[in-house]
Amino acid sequence: MVSIVTPTFNSAKFIAETVRSVQNQTYQNWEMIIVDDGSSDDTAAVVNGLASEEQRIKFFPSATNAGPAKARNKGIENASGSYMTFLDADDVWYPDFIENSIAAIKETGVHFVFSSYRRSNENMEFVYSDFIVPEKVTYTDILKSNSISCLTAFLDIKTLGKKTMPEIRKRQDMGLWLKYLKEIPFAHGIQEPKAIYRIRENSLSRNKKNLIRYQWQFYREVEQLNILQSGYYMLHWMYRGFMKYRN
Repeated sequence: MVSIVTPTFNSAKFIAETVRSVQNQTYQNWEMIIVDDGSSDDTAAVVNGLASEEQRIKFFPSATNAGPAKARNKGIENASGSYMTFLDADDVWYPDFIENSIAAIKETGVHFVFSSYRRSNENMEFVYSDFIVPEKVTYTDILKSNSISCLTAFLDIKTLGKKTMPEIRKRQDMGLWLKYLKEIPFAHGIQEPKAIYRIRENSLSRNKKNLIRYQWQFYREVEQLNILQSGYYMLHWMYRGFMKYRN
């Protein structure tokens, strides 16, 4: 079984489409663990309605907003599948995402895979070029640029075990990938886009200036790199972040 971890926060407008993309998968042995992070809109009502019609959805609502790391960790703790993957509440998968990810693990023998994806605005208009991931990434590659997106990361947790994200406000997904990449040589990248990443108007991931402080704290406090190492990786991160959204 594949466990899909989906945090939600004020995603009433998008969550039904996200769930449909899971229901339309060619591989059907899955559970979807949706953890609401204190939404103030109708997200909980929408998810409750979806869960009443789909027994594979497990819903964990919260009355308070604690951030995406706590929400994702709640999902990880409740995951019972042999595989684990992540899908945010405004993104969608192509129908063969799960099937293709499992096939890649079996074909390569690499227990951590991730896929390329398309990039759209809120109206599903493709405003940027497709993001094509590298064929493989190592621990140091991710320190330079996090090319593994939450919407396509796919882990064989029966082999690698479960790990949780560092409970920080931003870059928690990067922290989880690095935990695994400290123990395995690399993660395998699938070149063909298998998902759509929706870039929302208020997306903080687009504002690199606001993220510089968080990125620096991540290097120093989470990964405990020294100042020279942190400066080296920060320069790479800034340049690659600019290039990622240049078109």
